[in-house]
Amino acid sequence: MKKTLLFIFIAIQVNVFAQVPEDAIRYSWYPQNATARIMAVGGVMGSVGGDITASYVNPAGLGFFKTNEWVLSPGFSFSNNKANFRQAQTLGNKNSFSFGPSGVIFGFPSSVKENKSNAISIAINQTANFNNEVHYKGLNNYSSFSEQFAEELAKSGLPVSDFLYTNSSAPYSIAPAWNSYTIDTVYVNGVLQVRAAPEKILDAGQAIQQEMIRKTKGGMYELALAFADNVNEKWMWGVALGIPFINYSSNTTFLENDTSNNRFNGFQSSGYYDQFKTTGFGANIKLGLIYRPKEYIRLGLAVHTPTWMSLRDKRTTDFTTIVESDTGRIDSYTEHSTSYTNGEPGVSRYFQSSSWKAILSASYVFREVQDTRKQRAFISADIEYINHRASRFSSDNEEPTENELAYFKTLNKVVKQEFKGTFNFKLGGEVKFNTFMTRLGVAYYGSPYKDKSLKGNYTLLSGGIGYRNKGYFIDLTYIYNVKKDVNFPYRLQDRANTFATLKQQQGNIVMSFGCKF
Repeated sequence: MKKTLLFIFIAIQVNVFAQVPEDAIRYSWYPQNATARIMAVGGVMGSVGGDITASYVNPAGLGFFKTNEWVLSPGFSFSNNKANFRQAQTLGNKNSFSFGPSGVIFGFPSSVKENKSNAISIAINQTANFNNEVHYKGLNNYSSFSEQFAEELAKSGLPVSDFLYTNSSAPYSIAPAWNSYTIDTVYVNGVLQVRAAPEKILDAGQAIQQEMIRKTKGGMYELALAFADNVNEKWMWGVALGIPFINYSSNTTFLENDTSNNRFNGFQSSGYYDQFKTTGFGANIKLGLIYRPKEYIRLGLAVHTPTWMSLRDKRTTDFTTIVESDTGRIDSYTEHSTSYTNGEPGVSRYFQSSSWKAILSASYVFREVQDTRKQRAFISADIEYINHRASRFSSDNEEPTENELAYFKTLNKVVKQEFKGTFNFKLGGEVKFNTFMTRLGVAYYGSPYKDKSLKGNYTLLSGGIGYRNKGYFIDLTYIYNVKKDVNFPYRLQDRANTFATLKQQQGNIVMSFGCKF
């Protein structure tokens, strides 16, 4: 990643944490979650309508309902993860439960006009699933995880007295790194410098073994309240209020070990342990139109506002370092961030707005075909544009300090520099044989990264079956999801940053069932 990350990682206050750029896309870059029927056709929902998923894509699609319906959509996913870091490959797996749009729809046909109706829906959906594990390790003769703290101290201008065990301005980084001897001051050619413990090994052209393990849990769950109006079966418009609830947690371990047999190079091993949790809620609005110029053609347009979120972070960090002296003596040091925060985890509150989205869609609906058991079908395509670089952070304080204002201004500048707007493409179709249906779909979600050397995308292939009879229905779908992404274990301002490439192969089984009433 480019050096335009700037110096945004200096801790500016005890209660302010440094967000990383990837936080900007955590709540916007993920595949659409839908009922089994819609997942089977690639997630297309911009103009198809007739499904509770419309509440989360194009609420105008609810205008096709003239009766009441309830639906439940449980699911299960199993993942195989592959990571490549410094020419070394690591494998892992993770399984988890999930659920798609579930709720109730009420259709109200007009008693005055034949082709006039309204519908409302109340639904809950797990829009993002954070359950995952990223694990990789490899040999690195280029840089050390500890150097980020040495760099932070060297550029901060903070006195050593600021790292005491009370009221430290850097309780999660410089202070525990300094007091655990992860970093220290040394004279190099008569010049006093801040150095990380493993740097002597790197200077000798040798490598340190690095290992990163990050386990994430939780999800984003959105309550949707939607309304749609059907005018003469030609125009349908709808609006939805989304209220997301965020619950994200991560446990990160980063280990470094000396790979040489030299007991006099000043470093043996270190461990960094980070426990992080984000909770919060937000709001967004989705607006949509569907136009039917012909009975068998449907055209859709939807716009999603950014999601405005109020978030709360909770964090603790631990440092453990084993250093060696020039005489070969070995000493072990352990420091906890709670030593600098009165024994309590640190808490930070801030606002974040996610990216906005626009969706164009078209569907072709095949009507009855002579006597082939009243065969019907549709084919539909969605094109989405999502502006990932539009995500913004701001302070939650009524009177933010100048440091806070400068910090968030710089962070937002980095987001604009590192991310871009991208297109997502979805295509799918369904064939109905009386009460039995078969479906196929494909979807591609483009990379949010402006730097072309960073590869990130989703590719989904899906298929499913469904049964509908006498108001009851059940759908079963399998989705094969391949995600490519990158992961930066740490960032340095003064040199290019090393990163791991990730490939996640995930299988999802989704079932939806319900009935009309």
